[in-house]
Amino acid sequence: MEGLFYQYNPWWEDRDLSLPGIISRDSYLERLKEQLSSRSITFLTGLRRIGKTTLMKLVIQDLIRSGTEAKAILYISLDDFLLRGLSLDEIVSQFRKVHQFPVDRELTLFLDEISSLPEYHQQLKNLNDRYPVKIFASSSSSSLLLDRKAYLTGRSLVVEVEPLDFEEFKQFRNITVKQRDGQLNEPYFREYLRYGGLPEHVLHPSREYLNSLVDDIIQKDITAYHGLKNHQLLRDFFVLLMERSDKQVSINKVANILGISPDTARRYLAYFESTYLVHTVQRWGKTNEKRISPKKLYACDLGIKYLFNGERDLGSYFENYIYLKLKARKDVYYLYEGGNEIDFLTGDGILIESKYFSTMNHKQKTLFDAFPAKQKLLIDDLRKVSLLDSL
Repeated sequence: MEGLFYQYNPWWEDRDLSLPGIISRDSYLERLKEQLSSRSITFLTGLRRIGKTTLMKLVIQDLIRSGTEAKAILYISLDDFLLRGLSLDEIVSQFRKVHQFPVDRELTLFLDEISSLPEYHQQLKNLNDRYPVKIFASSSSSSLLLDRKAYLTGRSLVVEVEPLDFEEFKQFRNITVKQRDGQLNEPYFREYLRYGGLPEHVLHPSREYLNSLVDDIIQKDITAYHGLKNHQLLRDFFVLLMERSDKQVSINKVANILGISPDTARRYLAYFESTYLVHTVQRWGKTNEKRISPKKLYACDLGIKYLFNGERDLGSYFENYIYLKLKARKDVYYLYEGGNEIDFLTGDGILIESKYFSTMNHKQKTLFDAFPAKQKLLIDDLRKVSLLDSL
């Protein structure tokens, strides 16, 4: 066990924790650093390979450089086979034993893939209640983070790590556009619409990488976890979802195409949502209208959308990007009245239509102008995307 700990925590022997090739996502790093003084458990969640582990390592680097004793910081990946069968309390007790730390010693714990542990909510509660520890934990599944017995109510904060936005994309690709050369952003933005915002893929674009990621999620987080047998059926289901991204999705039609029941199709959709591969948006309206109306669907990442759809319609990618920008800030719905649709209506009353160098038709514009919204935004080119940052 001691050797495994040292493998995961090289800073115990070398305080100069270098992370070659790592590009910091400063907005997330600052949010996590703000949590260091809180006893709340901080969960990092989001798509597989979105950079949760990297963010943990960057926080560790900052702690050590700020004077925290390196040996008082434990990082461990809880899906490691050698940890199978051990409780969280046993792992932390072994950690204390390695360094001869008393139980009242303040520790900082970084627990990757926390949902690999059974009953981990209760285990975290017990650890947090008994000892002076600050805990960061990660999971790639929103459903596994659900605390159904409310063990951690009032004791946790969830930070969802999103794909890179366009400004981060330029940073990762070492692209600098001076303000006077703003027109040069457009070709780079078209690159972004193709490559998306998964950090490793942005640095080293590869269809094989994205295919491997999607297959990994379907196999490990859906097929294996839920005890399903037909991996190819799940893959076909996902292909159909991608073909319908930025559109209203008829569960019955998808079910008919695949020869499965509508209830099975709904369950599969929920699985894909829980692993962050897709996001769905409800129709704006009364509770019953929201419940019975078809949802619109968006891809988690533009690169994954491009993998399955190619460059069919840049307006579709632009709308998907606007959604990803909005979802981190607002509750989002779509507006549908009289056979006409407006892309987004936020929970606080902001109406938004995205048009990538195109215009609304007459009926759509009539609905847009007549609807009683607090604020209305027509985002029809890249320059206007910045309007979302002030919402």
